[in-house]
Amino acid sequence: MSHRELYCDVCEGVALFEPPPCVDGHGTDCPELICTACGAAVVVGVFAFPATRVAVRRGQPARRHAA
Repeated sequence: MSHRELYCDVCEGVALFEPPPCVDGHGTDCPELICTACGAAVVVGVFAFPATRVAVRRGQPARRHAA
């Protein structure tokens, strides 16, 4: 992901965004982008959360009693 033109909320218009020097080793594929006009930062990307297991209790349905 190199330079992109995106809408900047601070500049209130379309501006050029570029990745900052990435300390995480992403290089040009860094999900963070900085507006070259004002310096506002945005994060672009999809976050994948690890799948978790959920215990499902399967038993007899609750019995109803007359009042």
